[in-house]
Amino acid sequence: MLRLCAMFFMLGMGPGMWLPGLTNMIRAAGWGNEWVAWAFLIMPIASLLSPLFSGALADQKVAAQTLAGWICLMSTATMAAAFSFLRPDGSPIWFISLFFITSVIAAPLWNLVITIAMTHLPRPEQQFPQVRLWCTLGWIIGGWCSSLVLRADASPLAGYAGAVCRVALAALVFACPHTPPRGVVGTWRSLLGFDAFRLLREKDLRVLLIASALLSMPIASFYMHTPAHLSDLGDQRPTFTMSFGQWSEVGTMAVTGWLMLRYRLKTLLLAGLMFSVARFTIFSYSGYQQSMPGLWTGIATHGICYTLFFITGQIFLDRRVDAGMRGQMQGLLGLMTNGVGTLIGTLFLKWLHAMTVERHGDWGTYWLILSIFTTLCLIWFARSFQEKTPHP
Repeated sequence: MLRLCAMFFMLGMGPGMWLPGLTNMIRAAGWGNEWVAWAFLIMPIASLLSPLFSGALADQKVAAQTLAGWICLMSTATMAAAFSFLRPDGSPIWFISLFFITSVIAAPLWNLVITIAMTHLPRPEQQFPQVRLWCTLGWIIGGWCSSLVLRADASPLAGYAGAVCRVALAALVFACPHTPPRGVVGTWRSLLGFDAFRLLREKDLRVLLIASALLSMPIASFYMHTPAHLSDLGDQRPTFTMSFGQWSEVGTMAVTGWLMLRYRLKTLLLAGLMFSVARFTIFSYSGYQQSMPGLWTGIATHGICYTLFFITGQIFLDRRVDAGMRGQMQGLLGLMTNGVGTLIGTLFLKWLHAMTVERHGDWGTYWLILSIFTTLCLIWFARSFQEKTPHP
């Protein structure tokens, strides 16, 4: 349990160092908003390419902790190289290319770590949120170190610090309990992870996966554009401010196990969607009123939205499939959320930001449109999702 908590802590600390400040780093380099969009497109494109294959490997061929450890080490070198080009006299082409390679290598990492934890926790429904909250704590500490200690809110130094964290993560992953493949090696189609798509035949799984992809579209704006909105309102430490969302995530995850024992899954998922609507509505108000406290309040609801919908959804999906398909199930979830949903969302957000903020400085309308979209997701999910009991 302690090893799993330490692993999740470092898993969160690495991106917590650099992701909240990535937009401001690119702007500080003088590259323009188009490069911000490219950087945030890289991650979902990468999530379309590798999670299913790595999940199938973990299910059928390679121990999950071995695969995850080597992914950490390989992606560390390319990450450090990418951030070395993120400077005013650097090359945006080289940065984007190396960042893409890093993202493709590292895309399966989150899903593999979740598979390791789900395999070794005796009671995942109650224990996984308690372990997962250490990832959020790591993210918070990473953001604080980057902003308050390194003063790297807009500096590539944050990326180098994230690379160091990933080396430490590799050591912790290799030290995790052995997680051997539990599936049966089948055809090339099975080895590539395509068998996971058969899970979409079950309506409750299909609806939850589609809803996760839909909600990922507006959520892509949180790290893509919220730090820029903070900076436009005069916040000098946006990376630190973004940690407000992680604190609410810690608090929510601390009680998620208790909530899952007392409420239906659908109730928790709907609550997560409702808080998402509230978050974007508050953002819109802060945009129209130029209200920094309003933006802070919206950021603070992020953790509630994320935990109630995505974390409870991860637990449900893991228990609904056979042990030999769990890696592929997490890979399919990553494909739908970090891949399909975030990719489409990022493309739409790029256009929406150009039409509203870049042309008219209109943050209020930008966030209002995302609030309306999330409301439609909530209505569709409430009508479509019929909960089934997970497999024991």
